[in-house]
Amino acid sequence: MDVLELELYVPSPAAPASQPDPRSRGANPPGPKPRPPLVAKDIQGLKYFKILTERLSPLRTHQADPNRKLHYDDLAKLVVLYFLNPVLTSLRGIRQATGLKNVQEKLAVASTSLGSLSEASHRFDSSLLRPIIQDLASQAQALDAHPRPAALAKDLEVLAVDGSLIEALPRMAWALWLDPEHRAGKMHLDFDIFRGIPKNLVLTDANASETRALRKRLEANKLYVMDAGFADYQLLEDIRQAGSSFIARLHDNAAYEVIEERPLTEADRKAGVVFDRVVRLGCKTTRSRLSGPVRVIQVHVKNPPSRGLAPRSSRVSSKKTFRHQPEEYDLLIVTDMMELPAGDIALLFRYRWSIELFFRWLKCILRFKHLIFESKNGVEILAYVAVIVSLLITLWTGRKPTKRALEMIQLYLQGWATEAELAAYFERLKRVDP
Repeated sequence: MDVLELELYVPSPAAPASQPDPRSRGANPPGPKPRPPLVAKDIQGLKYFKILTERLSPLRTHQADPNRKLHYDDLAKLVVLYFLNPVLTSLRGIRQATGLKNVQEKLAVASTSLGSLSEASHRFDSSLLRPIIQDLASQAQALDAHPRPAALAKDLEVLAVDGSLIEALPRMAWALWLDPEHRAGKMHLDFDIFRGIPKNLVLTDANASETRALRKRLEANKLYVMDAGFADYQLLEDIRQAGSSFIARLHDNAAYEVIEERPLTEADRKAGVVFDRVVRLGCKTTRSRLSGPVRVIQVHVKNPPSRGLAPRSSRVSSKKTFRHQPEEYDLLIVTDMMELPAGDIALLFRYRWSIELFFRWLKCILRFKHLIFESKNGVEILAYVAVIVSLLITLWTGRKPTKRALEMIQLYLQGWATEAELAAYFERLKRVDP
């Protein structure tokens, strides 16, 4: 018998049809079971997308082509739907959703292909979404944002600035980081502390300098609140020259020469302030970078107990270091705000944590860290749309975006909650005191 005949398997005619041959290719396919196909009831209630229609409509003519069915505003609306609906978990899921009549009618989009979605992430200019962010940010105000200290000027915009890593795939060559197998992007964000909203976002590779990125977006009449990674003396002077002020954490080994020791009030001591000094910052070689004296304030910090939670696993930070936060420690804060009470300076630096909570919301709850696009332009589109979604939730609820609010919106979009129930939930959030 020929060898080829031995390798050819023909099932016996007597074998029952209910018992598939174990050697057949489709018996037990490897990998997870395929997700069930989307149906119209999985995506309902898209009325709240109307708030975007007017703002996204100018994007429709971008890269216009008579053969193009997927326009820029269509792509933006579909990415918004992806962030707000847990049924959609991939680019293929978005493509499948465009074939549903409900989605086509409510979002005014046509059925599109996977290739068109992928090509659009390269072709459409991500920077065109930034004016939309500015427009929405000018109208949003979170009722549960931090209260403004009475001694702080009302017209001074207080921005927490920081960067955060987004892990990327090894094939995303633009996302430089540790090595070719460990790549990442970095989000550089400005967060308005007293309005509880993001204001500006820039995406770079993970190795890009955070101080250089901040220099490019400095504006006048701002108070920048920063962690120790921004304690670059030349950057502090650049902020001054831009007509703004700063509050930044100093490294523990920072050198300075004391000019004046300021007395502390009872409120300062309750805030943990140890001393308040007017100094010339820097050693002899770096002191000339600052044009005048600054204040250095030492604050004693006691972190609350962990409440029995497991310790957080160590991870490489955006500066390629491992961070450890003890329960009790002292920190040095530098500022050029000479008239503001020391206790308020300590309080404003504590408020800087708002930006860390927003990063957690963006990456862990809104699923931004799952990148459905791989090009730098495509990831920027994802980042800008994620910020737009966050601002929309603040506009709808009157509060900073939370997991509970997102869940309610998701229940509505899937048809489990009615429009009346969603509207009542939004009104309740706006009515209850923070």
